[in-house]
Amino acid sequence: MTAVVDVTGRLRKMPAEPDQPIQYTLKVGDTRLPLNDLIGRAIQIDYDGVIRCIHCDRKTKKSFGQGYCFPCFRKLAACDSCIVSPEKCHYHEGTCREPEWGETHCMIEHVVYLANSSGLKVGITRGTQIPTRWIDQGAVAALPIVRVSTRQLAGFVEVICKQHVADRTNWRAMLKGGVAELDLAAERDRLLDLIRPELDALRQAHGEVAIREVDEAGLSLSYPVQVWPDKVKSHNLDKTPSVTGVLQGIKGQYLMLDTGVINIRKFTAYEVRFQVLA
Repeated sequence: MTAVVDVTGRLRKMPAEPDQPIQYTLKVGDTRLPLNDLIGRAIQIDYDGVIRCIHCDRKTKKSFGQGYCFPCFRKLAACDSCIVSPEKCHYHEGTCREPEWGETHCMIEHVVYLANSSGLKVGITRGTQIPTRWIDQGAVAALPIVRVSTRQLAGFVEVICKQHVADRTNWRAMLKGGVAELDLAAERDRLLDLIRPELDALRQAHGEVAIREVDEAGLSLSYPVQVWPDKVKSHNLDKTPSVTGVLQGIKGQYLMLDTGVINIRKFTAYEVRFQVLA
């Protein structure tokens, strides 16, 4: 079968633009492919066995932290354990791996939010990452509930919320579609009532203006999907380096093929050949 598109390069996380539906781009090396236009077309992804760190370009046998070599994973602030557990931020102790990076990424306003992806969940993100973070998680709706002055404070609030609300997405359920509608404003009010004593304690410790409850409108999101899978089978380039199928939809960071789904973000920094087959 003749390929009508044939490009090679490193995979990167898919950029997405909010629209109805969301507009996705596939980044393969220096090439940018508008993915929504390819839905209904047969595609093929071939991994050539090479991974190059997205920070230093070093060749690595294994990707750490979605695209880094091990030395970069050990030294970069973006890969520190406090990124996964922000309540463990140690910037104030003077031990941040990259203080300047911490100032621009962590010591700025963050948002604690509720989202409906595979059901109700709580999460955090930088204020500048809305709605990108929600799209990456495959949320069909989301809204901010608290704005805070630092990432660590967002982590503190999230830990409190996790006593009442899940903080993870069931990615298989998210990809099947048919997520039940939720009244996120009502869920916000319910949750804030439950955690108000803990929020007040945080305000006493960090200041009233550092933690602000907000009453903001939410956002509904729709994704370019022609066919939702009945069963979710995942492709793994490490085990099967060649993946072929008809692109039936895109949600979160997943391509949904008639042969299974593939998480593009998981394979960031992998050198691939991407073809659209005639």
